Amino acid sequence: MEWTREQRYRRIEEVSKEEYDALKQQVSQCCYRQTYHNQPITGLLNDPNGFSYFNGEYHMFYQWFPLGPVHGVKYWYHTTSTDLVHWKDCGIALEPDRSFDSHGVFSGTAIEHDEKLYLMYTGNARDEEWVRYPTQCLAIMDKEGHIEKYPKPVIKAAPENVTEHFRDPKVFKIDESFYCLVGAEIDDHQGTVVYYESKDLIHWNYKGEVQTQFKGNGFMWECPDYFTQNGKGVMIISPQGMEPEGDKYQNIFQSGYLIGEEINWENGVFNHGSFTELDRGFEFYAPQTMLDPKGRRILVGWFGLPGIDCVSDESGWAHCLTLPRELEVVGDKLLQRPVKELQQLRGNRVEVSTHLQNEVKSFIGFNGQVYELFCEFSDFEAQELGVKLRTSQEEETLFYYDTQNKKLVLDRSKSGRTCGDEFGSQRKCEFETDKLTLQIFVDTSSVEIFVNDGQEVFSTRIFTKEESTGIEFFTDGTAKLEAKIWELNK
Repeated sequence: MEWTREQRYRRIEEVSKEEYDALKQQVSQCCYRQTYHNQPITGLLNDPNGFSYFNGEYHMFYQWFPLGPVHGVKYWYHTTSTDLVHWKDCGIALEPDRSFDSHGVFSGTAIEHDEKLYLMYTGNARDEEWVRYPTQCLAIMDKEGHIEKYPKPVIKAAPENVTEHFRDPKVFKIDESFYCLVGAEIDDHQGTVVYYESKDLIHWNYKGEVQTQFKGNGFMWECPDYFTQNGKGVMIISPQGMEPEGDKYQNIFQSGYLIGEEINWENGVFNHGSFTELDRGFEFYAPQTMLDPKGRRILVGWFGLPGIDCVSDESGWAHCLTLPRELEVVGDKLLQRPVKELQQLRGNRVEVSTHLQNEVKSFIGFNGQVYELFCEFSDFEAQELGVKLRTSQEEETLFYYDTQNKKLVLDRSKSGRTCGDEFGSQRKCEFETDKLTLQIFVDTSSVEIFVNDGQEVFSTRIFTKEESTGIEFFTDGTAKLEAKIWELNK
């Protein structure tokens, strides 16, 4: 179905209860609904927003178009959790109801200040000629959960050399000053990040561009994020328009990080190393991080991509969020590990310890649609070794280590129904190890693979048949295998 502009900009407030109940019923009957990932009740979910800790709870907002699996007029939807695992549905947080956000409450972040949670977001407005006017706006939430928008934008216009693509404010505090990064496209169609300084979150002074050696890659840098850890500065960006380079940058758009010295906020200079993709899989974009009360830097991403359809579109919904990942800066690398709280989901466990020799092998108790799997391959002499997930006679999702070419490979060519096939069915990255450990989270329609304690991550949506529940381990040589599987409670 082709959605018209009128349909995309129809508000949920205009829809009858009967029509919306019918959509909810359609969504609830979809066989691809997830069991432990944040997902929309209807319609399309995209960027995580306002990820924060406030008043004893984690807060996760996300972009939401309620009426279908397309990008239309956006709302902020609100969920909360005390443990990053079980999420409470708090309903709509921000509606596109002001002149400055009439065509969408776009992405942004949150920061606690004066015992309130300040939500900074991009207001998307258009005129009769459909010309976009982006501004950076503010809403303030009190401890009772009441949210009130500031009556006018706090950053009223883009800098002179920036186009209408000016969005996704990231707000943080250093000493006595607040800083705001905004993703931007400048006049020569190059992506960049600009930044502002404030003492009160209301009055902002433009400082300039963040000066990187990465400029010239992509025409728009979305969803900037910045934090410091272990004496390093880390900037996360989602560049649009990067060209593929070997195994790198194979998705339509990318998300990755730059690590280096802390940014000099007087002149914006950021001395850093090379750009590294955060996730080597198929669907991952627009991640956002927060610092929690335990001192952990936690990341959540959009388990999807702009410009790519989703198989579940036919059931009236699309996309979900990734599992929360704890970040650790080690040298010039950002490690990502699933937060330990996810262990609460674990139910029955089955273990196996064996040797593989030129074989594909399955074990009793190793199967299912929803599970956590841990496996370790050691003492191997083989060209390839790995695991096949959600298998049946016709289907499998294949992950393996190519020891000869020293590459990790995710292959979903037999993973059932897929989208974005024009961008290929394999994802690879260079990797060298003499021991391979995999922590794998499988949900109804997704797989997230954490390699060697978070050195690499591969994520993918898969839409396999319900009967595809097998797990197989394989090698074309010899290897020692230790494996555990946990049923996961919904």
